Amino acid sequence: MSGGSAKPKRRKAAGSALRYEHRPGRPSADQPKKRDWGCAVGCVAVPGAFVLLTPLYFFDQYWGDELWSDFAPAWPGGGYALAATVGALVPLVFLAWVAPLTRMNWKKSKPRSLAWAAASLPGLAAGYLVVGVIMGTVRPKRRRDWDSDCYSEGGPCWVHVHYPWLWAVGLAATLAAAALLITLFVTYAGRASATAPSTSEPEAGPTPRSPTGTGDRRPPA
Repeated sequence: MSGGSAKPKRRKAAGSALRYEHRPGRPSADQPKKRDWGCAVGCVAVPGAFVLLTPLYFFDQYWGDELWSDFAPAWPGGGYALAATVGALVPLVFLAWVAPLTRMNWKKSKPRSLAWAAASLPGLAAGYLVVGVIMGTVRPKRRRDWDSDCYSEGGPCWVHVHYPWLWAVGLAATLAAAALLITLFVTYAGRASATAPSTSEPEAGPTPRSPTGTGDRRPPA
């Protein structure tokens, strides 16, 4: 045994970690920054809403009173019949506007998509007329705003005084027309699925080599 005592060698300290773990709340430098569409959506949505609501405002101001004071009493059946007609038109014009838009597919064909978008414009125009007629009967929310213009002939308050159940008739007509459209759609879809040609091939008959085929042999008694 040697008398000298050798000191054990020290292990080298581990190198400092150069990689940092990515925290969940901190954006990574490798990930691309997402575009901020908030400003673009706001700049387009506000003018678009203004453009869509402007025709309804002018319709209510210039034709609303004359419509319910002159046109509604002359309608066959009076004001209630006009309310029922307008209520029944609500789901029809909505379908005429939305149905062409569902056929649009920009990735498949842009010209055809533009054609379908143009085909929805008549439904949109009819929707403006229907909504304009309905807005002619909407009273202000606050009673203190029911001024002389509201009670003038053809005004919203005047309409509700002469036709107190106008909203009920219009709502009932809307629900009835919507139920009829849904029934027709379900019936048409059921008939289309029943008359669709079957694409499955008929099963082939057993062959002599198949387990169930007997060929020229007769099965044992």
